[in-house]
Amino acid sequence: MKTALVTGATAGIGRSTALLLAKNGYRIIIAGRRNDRLQELKKEVEQAHKQSVFTLNFDIRNREDVEKAITRLPTEWQTIDVLVNNAGLAAGLKPIQSGLVADWEQMIDTNVKGLLYISQIVINKMIENGSGHVVNIGSTAGVQAYENGNVYCATKHAVHALSQGMRIDLLKHGIKVTEIRPGLAETEFSLVRFKGDADSAKKPYLGLVPLSPDDIAETILFAVTRPPHVNINDLEITPTAQASSYYVFRQ
Repeated sequence: MKTALVTGATAGIGRSTALLLAKNGYRIIIAGRRNDRLQELKKEVEQAHKQSVFTLNFDIRNREDVEKAITRLPTEWQTIDVLVNNAGLAAGLKPIQSGLVADWEQMIDTNVKGLLYISQIVINKMIENGSGHVVNIGSTAGVQAYENGNVYCATKHAVHALSQGMRIDLLKHGIKVTEIRPGLAETEFSLVRFKGDADSAKKPYLGLVPLSPDDIAETILFAVTRPPHVNINDLEITPTAQASSYYVFRQ
C-alpha cells in the first residue's frame, strides 16, 4: 500500500486530495496548522474509507518544526511514495509600492521556503527508497503576472521554476515531479487573501462557475496513478470561462 503526504490538508484542495487518495487505496499523512481540522479529517477518512491516517500539526514556515515532524515519523510511516505540496496562500492585493512587508514575508515563507523545507527532507527519503512522486500545486499566476498580484505571482513563478528544476535533478533517481497550475478555484484562498472579508472573497468567482477543490484532487489522482514509465510534467487547469489570468468571461 502506498503512502501520500499532503500539506495544507485542513481545507480546500488539500482536504479534497487527502479524501480522494484515501478512497483510492492510499494511506495518508495529513499536515497543517489547524490541529482541530486535522483531527476532524482524520476521523472522516478513517470512517469513510477505512484507511490509516497520521496527522502532523506544524507551520510549514518553521524549518525546525518541519524537520522534527518528518524525521520523527514512526517507522511504519517513514516510506512516503507521494508528496503533495499544496500548502500555500495569497496575502493582500495591493500594488507593489504599497504592499505590506508582513504579507510578502508570509507568502514567500509559505509558498517557497516551506515547500523547499519539506521537499528536501521527503525527497531524500524517496531517493533512499528508489522511487517517489512530488506534486507541486502552482497557479496560473506562476506563468502570468497580474495587476496587484506582484509578490504572490513571484512566489508561484518560483514554484514553476522549482518544479522544472526538481524534475531535472531527480531524473536519475527515477522520482517523478508534476506541477499542477489551477486557475480560478473556489476555496479559502480568497478569504485568506482578503483577511476574512467574505464579500471581497466572493468577487473573483462572480458570473462564472469556478473550479472546485475536487476538480484539482481528481487531477492529482490521475497524475499519481500513471504507469511507472509515464510522468505528467505540467498541467494548467482553468474553468471553461477562464482562458488566462487576463481573460475571464462573466455572465
